[in-house]
Amino acid sequence: MDNPPLCTLLKGMDFESDIIIVGGGLNGPALALALASAGQSVTLIDALPLKTRKNVAFDGRSYALALTSARLFRALGVWDTIENHAQPMLDIKVSDGRAGEGPSPFFMHFDHAEIEEGPMGYMVEDRHLRPALLDAVKQVKAIRQINANPVIAQEVDTTGVTAHLASGKSLRARLLVGCDGRGSGTAQRAGIARTGWNYDQTALVCALNHSLPHHGIAHQFFMPAGPLAILPLTSNRSSIVWSETTQNARDINAMDDADYLNVLRPRFGSFLGDISLAGARFTYPLSLSLANDLVAQRVALVGDAAHGVHPIAGQGLNAGIRDIAALADVIADATRRGEDIGAAPVLSRYQQWRRFDNTALALATDTFNRLFSNDNTILRGIRDVGMGVIASMPGLRRSFIREAAGLTGDLPRLLRGEPL
Repeated sequence: MDNPPLCTLLKGMDFESDIIIVGGGLNGPALALALASAGQSVTLIDALPLKTRKNVAFDGRSYALALTSARLFRALGVWDTIENHAQPMLDIKVSDGRAGEGPSPFFMHFDHAEIEEGPMGYMVEDRHLRPALLDAVKQVKAIRQINANPVIAQEVDTTGVTAHLASGKSLRARLLVGCDGRGSGTAQRAGIARTGWNYDQTALVCALNHSLPHHGIAHQFFMPAGPLAILPLTSNRSSIVWSETTQNARDINAMDDADYLNVLRPRFGSFLGDISLAGARFTYPLSLSLANDLVAQRVALVGDAAHGVHPIAGQGLNAGIRDIAALADVIADATRRGEDIGAAPVLSRYQQWRRFDNTALALATDTFNRLFSNDNTILRGIRDVGMGVIASMPGLRRSFIREAAGLTGDLPRLLRGEPL
């Protein structure tokens, strides 16, 4: 008599769910929705209360979602909820200069009309995206949420993984996924080391009102202390991510609103007219943090738990979404083949798919930051000439646009807008 397939044996084991996800920020709920759409049962655990996570003032950030990231949210049924709050990014302008002196005459201009697929991406505020994801999760029966109850220990064996919660409860599944940020406890408990360094830079983040329309154009202005990103939001508003040395950022953030704006104005310029604060101000220390492995025994890492990069290209969340799409794709196919979704051969496919891309993004953002965040005369000349060359070459320019839109490489089904 033939032995039953492994998946049949595993179904008889005492699993509360197929997969446990640790971390309920953005990547965790998005991954839960993707996995549930592939027929998996999921337990989503977060250390914070749900009310705190859904609070519109909880985070203060906005996100530049690549076109392919928007496709994933549409495939998961979330996009309709946030579409009216999403500002298309039609153009990107990149320039170099000093505060108060204006940009260099050499700059790069990327126009969405140079690709056929549509806008390169969308700006979406956290206060719209986060609640939309959490509300969508609540509607899916295959997803169980546990809030305000952190994972404090995890154990793995040949057939499954057990997560021990602060409440004393234990949960068992076939796979544990860490979506718990750069300081990932999931990674630490799995023995996954990290490589990285501090940039001695801090991002000052806020939203601004301005008197003139932005026309859907995103601006990246490189200055010696760090880049200033001006990203279009709905109406006459923009999000700024303003990188300064850590000491300068600390001093600027300690100012009152009027003085804060007075320091910002020479850097921001007058092209959008009068500016005023549209909400609270936030600061985020900047560093690079890369997990040496994306997987361990019955453990996988996604998003910032796997890779935390400089926001210079606005690709942090998009990289996490690519992780989500790849892992969901791998698990969906493994399930169809009757494989154990937590087994090493399955997880190695995910690592192989994402490792090079994540490492390349980390190196690219690190290199760009080091190249542009200085006032070296020789480097300034090299980068200005480089921007001029790129701007004059349509083929190269189009490649950069497709990269920004997330359209390059081996795309998982969800990033193509296709169901699993």
